[in-house]
Amino acid sequence: MASEAHGGGGATGYIVHHLTPLSAGEGFWTFHLDTLFFSVVLGILFLALFRKAAEKATADVPGPLQNFAEMLVEFVDSQVKDAFHGKSVLIAPLSLTIFVWIWLMNFMDLIPVDLLPLIGSVVGLEYLRVVPSTDLNATFGMSISVFFLILFYSIKVKGGIGFAKEMLLSPFGKWMIPFNLLLKLVEEIARPVSLALRLFGNMYAGELIFILIALLPWFIQPLLSFPWAVFHILIITLQAFIFMVLTIVYLSLAHEDH
Repeated sequence: MASEAHGGGGATGYIVHHLTPLSAGEGFWTFHLDTLFFSVVLGILFLALFRKAAEKATADVPGPLQNFAEMLVEFVDSQVKDAFHGKSVLIAPLSLTIFVWIWLMNFMDLIPVDLLPLIGSVVGLEYLRVVPSTDLNATFGMSISVFFLILFYSIKVKGGIGFAKEMLLSPFGKWMIPFNLLLKLVEEIARPVSLALRLFGNMYAGELIFILIALLPWFIQPLLSFPWAVFHILIITLQAFIFMVLTIVYLSLAHEDH
């Protein structure tokens, strides 16, 4: 039934349809509207839930939402204390935001693949991708933001001269400045690239497997979709955790003044 949807394009057409974003613009200035929409909505959801938990926080018997929020805060705070060796009031809130926001984005992969696109088609949307972290633009946007923070704190903590010395003189001294600079540029650029591609690759593969399961006969789908969904919960949590921890580690290195 799934393979007959969306214009009868068969299995290939079904897969391509689900992997095509709702976009506007051309070339470099193409905006993936579905990625932007779901990212913003999930960000607002995160802020609203934690704001509500903070407003209703009590020293008496806490409610489920307060317990959940406190558990996440303590979990992230312990990771920051273990991996971050500098002093900054930004790192813990940033890490909490990264973990929860990416987890919510990844969680969208557990929604049945045809549900939201079908609703979108009712209101006239031809394409709709509902998992922002399967969009390379979204993962690179987050990783590049982290990269700018790394550069900012590297220059702030070490100073302009200290940062320049680290880039030019490490690890082989002043006689190997061009080679040192090349190595440091590769090292710095590899950080946001690896952050973005790791998250994108794992989530894209997970989404593709759900789409392939949806192409199977209806009586086989439950036998595969439920076990994969349970396993995928671990994947989406692990990917959010890895992105958060690597961000903490990279920012910790940026705060080290040698």
